[in-house]
Amino acid sequence: MKTILIILLFLALFSYTSNANSFTNDFCVANLGLPKTPSGYPCKSETIVTANDFVSSGFVAGSIKSPFNIGFTPVNVKNLPGLNGLGISVARIDYAINGSVPMHIHPDATELAIIVEGVVDVGFITPTNVYQKTLKAGDVFVFPIGLLHFSVNSGPGKAIVFSAFSSDNPSLQILDVLIFGNRLANETIEKTTLLEKAQIMKLKAQFGGSG
Repeated sequence: MKTILIILLFLALFSYTSNANSFTNDFCVANLGLPKTPSGYPCKSETIVTANDFVSSGFVAGSIKSPFNIGFTPVNVKNLPGLNGLGISVARIDYAINGSVPMHIHPDATELAIIVEGVVDVGFITPTNVYQKTLKAGDVFVFPIGLLHFSVNSGPGKAIVFSAFSSDNPSLQILDVLIFGNRLANETIEKTTLLEKAQIMKLKAQFGGSG
């Protein structure tokens, strides 16, 4: 645990240093009551900033949810406003037996995964290769920004992973949800994936899609 905290600390310091030149103040606590802009949330007046703006409590195991049998606990600008503009956030992923994080991308963030407990198969995909590795507690793996990646609990028990991101609010695009969680016509999915209609309808029922 001590090693993990040290890694996260150095990542935070590096991220802050790389972004420091873009700020005229030491920090810009997010005013979540105002719309987000391309450069982040507007700053809350420093006169009303408190220590609570730099704290997020409850970084504990999240409820295990189907269909992927994982719990996800994020700490980003939405629940830690002091992260605004600093280019870093973290998350905890708890895997039940056979749990997995499905194929997904973060278009705006690199992810650093730190294995805390268990055995996890991880990997990312490029147009020409697959980079896959089985990791154990104490291992660290990096998923480059924008690349399709995944992780699967391959051990006999539960697994825990802490992830750090190079964004204060990384976006998430899950491949299954993109394809089967919308109104895209079944015929279009059939032609572009070569899946049979019955399987497409089954997956749309799972992910809330229609059409």
